[in-house]
Amino acid sequence: MGNERNTENIVRDILRENKTQYKKVKIYEQKTDNALIEKLLQNASKKGEGKGKPEFVITFEEIKDLVIVIECKADIRKHESKEKNKFSEYAVDGALLYSSYLSKEFNVIAIAVSGETKKELRVSNFLQLQNSSARELENNSILSFDDYIKLFRKDPLKEKQDIENLLKYSRKLHNDLRDFAKLSEPEKPLLISAILIALEDRSFRASYKEETRAVDLAKSMISTIEKVLEKAKIPENKRVNMLQPYSFIPVHPELVKEKNRDGKKVSILYDLVREIDENVKTFLDEYEHFDVLGQFYGEFLRYTGGDKKGLGIVLTPRHITELFSDIADVKKDDVVFDNCCGTGGFLISAMRKMIDDSKDDSKEIEKVKKERLIGIEQNPQMFALGCANMILRGDGKANIYRGDCFEVTPVIKQKHKCTIGFLNPPYSQKGEGLNELEYVLNCLEGLEKNSLCVAIVPMSCAINKDLIKKRILEKNTLIAVMSMPDELFYPVGIITCIMVFRAGVPHNKNIESWFGFWKDDGFEKTKHNGRIDKNSKWVEIKKKWLDMFMNKKEIISFSVRQKVDWDSEWCAEAYMKTDYSTINEEDFTKEMKKYILFTNLNSK
Repeated sequence: MGNERNTENIVRDILRENKTQYKKVKIYEQKTDNALIEKLLQNASKKGEGKGKPEFVITFEEIKDLVIVIECKADIRKHESKEKNKFSEYAVDGALLYSSYLSKEFNVIAIAVSGETKKELRVSNFLQLQNSSARELENNSILSFDDYIKLFRKDPLKEKQDIENLLKYSRKLHNDLRDFAKLSEPEKPLLISAILIALEDRSFRASYKEETRAVDLAKSMISTIEKVLEKAKIPENKRVNMLQPYSFIPVHPELVKEKNRDGKKVSILYDLVREIDENVKTFLDEYEHFDVLGQFYGEFLRYTGGDKKGLGIVLTPRHITELFSDIADVKKDDVVFDNCCGTGGFLISAMRKMIDDSKDDSKEIEKVKKERLIGIEQNPQMFALGCANMILRGDGKANIYRGDCFEVTPVIKQKHKCTIGFLNPPYSQKGEGLNELEYVLNCLEGLEKNSLCVAIVPMSCAINKDLIKKRILEKNTLIAVMSMPDELFYPVGIITCIMVFRAGVPHNKNIESWFGFWKDDGFEKTKHNGRIDKNSKWVEIKKKWLDMFMNKKEIISFSVRQKVDWDSEWCAEAYMKTDYSTINEEDFTKEMKKYILFTNLNSK
């Protein structure tokens, strides 16, 4: 039968050793002092009656919603039953039983251990997110607490759930900013960024609840932002440019208006700071690669039916900013340049890949954040948001330049030696303003020779015979163009394509460029959430897209190689063969409607 105490002693010793490396945990045996855990285990007995008593329960001081539960058995033959329903006899079965009860209120890591010696020890690890099913992890040993935290925080399903929760909160936030704060469209994301920067300061985060007057809270927030910028060693002229868009906060009548609640005066500003601290700051602390400000602004646009009174920017969806970094195969040593950076979505996605490539090397990560992410933004509000985004990620010397990219790019080229360019330029309306390809050419001029430039532009740029295309190809090579989903920027009605260039190498019209038909990214338009990856198709689709692009594959109905010049059409639709055997009448009608929409939207 064996002695289960031997197994428990081995596990206890491992946990104690792990606690010397990560002290902010509590290790319980069979009973805890956490009332909620005790309540959840009240009916979790392995024999079907009474309270459940796991061998070990571990809680974290700084991660309140995470619990580890451990079940031990002496005999390795009693590690796991076939149906996992013999709770009192098998380690895995018992661990998963406890996890099922605890996951009603917590995220749970369930660990099943069997064996009486370290040599024969058998371990199974499971992760069960709150109100979800348990999933077995690949690791077959008892990990350090730090490693369990990393597994938990980097879990794709957890990230997806957290993002969904953030977007749900964004709907409430939008309504509050509109109905109670009476903010204009440009002011909404600015206020959020101001609150998040102020919350970077520990003293403000600890004391804002003590401010008795709303106007004092507003002034405290502005002075704290100034302190954070000074501490980050932001140059004075840049601090002035950053602070100016926030000047509306202390004088906005609705933000500083006070009302009585339970005998205490409160304000909409106080409520917003508290909610953003609880819902957004904690999210940002965990997901520094996520463009929270851009995401909120994009969500706000959906509720207003597009950028009618906003900041004049068509923001790139996050899965596309991440796709850019994959297309360019960004590495830690690259210097990434976005000459129309907006809230910094491309730079943040690039930063994530560069940090991953740094392999936890803190010095390399610091260099990535402070030296290798370069942006230009002319709009003062967007400039403030872009700088805020970088500062919130520990980049005290964010290289975001305020100004006209056509004037600033020569300075960038000389100072930063950029090796990759990303951009989503301002979209002109029927000939008004600069052609989008002028910004693409500007980005190319800011890069070192042989660098990659990846841009997303209206499809009209690809099909029109415009002399700017000739100017681009005189000094740069068109590597590829990919036609993107028609509703990619929903609710903004613009059909786009991604262009990839090699900077500083004149185009050879006798060498084939590659054209991809990337119309289905797996995202679906929903009533309340916009376009979302509803059925989790995107990961596999992206793999196929990248394989097609990297290997320049020709696939009927999906891609083609073609020799082109400046006066050619730069799109797959012009050259691609179609597999007509798969087309039915319904498909034909659907595509005709799309074509008519396309010609109407892209006619000048």
